[in-house]
Amino acid sequence: MEGEFGPNYAHVLADSLVLSQYQMSVKATLEAGVSPRDVWDAVCDQQDVPAERRLGRDIAPKR
Repeated sequence: MEGEFGPNYAHVLADSLVLSQYQMSVKATLEAGVSPRDVWDAVCDQQDVPAERRLGRDIAPKR
């Protein structure tokens, strides 16, 4: 989440964003055992993160 929203706002979202799909905050949803991938997909859907940014920044391959 920090890569998309920045370190400060990501922590605010984790605590305060209630995912409509789960009726819990991001943090509570993870603590309830929902997979991080499913939680991230729900965050992206709810926050309108474009598909091209959902996998994070491209990392150059090591040579």
